[in-house]
Amino acid sequence: MTNQLIAVVDDETDILELVSIHLKRSGFRVREFADAESFYKFLAREVPDLVILDLMLPDIDGLQICKYLRGHERFSSLPIIMLTAKTEEVDKIIGLELGADDYVTKPFSPRELVARVRAVLRRHDKHDAEARQIVIGDIVMDIDRHEVKVKGEVVKLTPSEFKILHLLAMKQGRIQTREQILGFLWGDEKFVIDRTVDVHIRHLREKLGDASHMIKNVRGAGYRMEE
Repeated sequence: MTNQLIAVVDDETDILELVSIHLKRSGFRVREFADAESFYKFLAREVPDLVILDLMLPDIDGLQICKYLRGHERFSSLPIIMLTAKTEEVDKIIGLELGADDYVTKPFSPRELVARVRAVLRRHDKHDAEARQIVIGDIVMDIDRHEVKVKGEVVKLTPSEFKILHLLAMKQGRIQTREQILGFLWGDEKFVIDRTVDVHIRHLREKLGDASHMIKNVRGAGYRMEE
């Protein structure tokens, strides 16, 4: 976990300093950016292990940056935590729709933010030691490579989407409640709302295309996967 590189993008100097101090105390390396331009220049040279991204930036909206990262093959699986001053649930859902792995609402606890960073990184790096490849219908999951193929074509998933698909595939035919899915993603560090699962499932289905029919919505219960 230590020595991983976190990119923090926020135009508020005090927040940049606060986040950077707490991350460094926890053993992370940190690069700070006050605008999108400097962040993009950095990405041309290096890919961080995780990005903490403010939505309100002076030059480019944070949502646009998120779209760019998710649409670029080099960064498509890069974990993203959004910082937002907006507290409405719909604003948080929009961030998740664009591919963010988590969100933090300002004002926030630096300790909680570090805990979320750790949780997202664990989710991104953790592999199942028992099954290295899972095949269900046209879907092939390579656990070691963190890769999913549908009919031989690679499908780019976010870390959260990959983990949800992995869980449903391992528990094929069995219903997984939203609480179980959140528990698999976050363990005891569940900061997110149940609806987060529905957002990720919808994204996952869109990306799986014709194979999406294997993910079943069991009304009032949760989700299950079956051929």
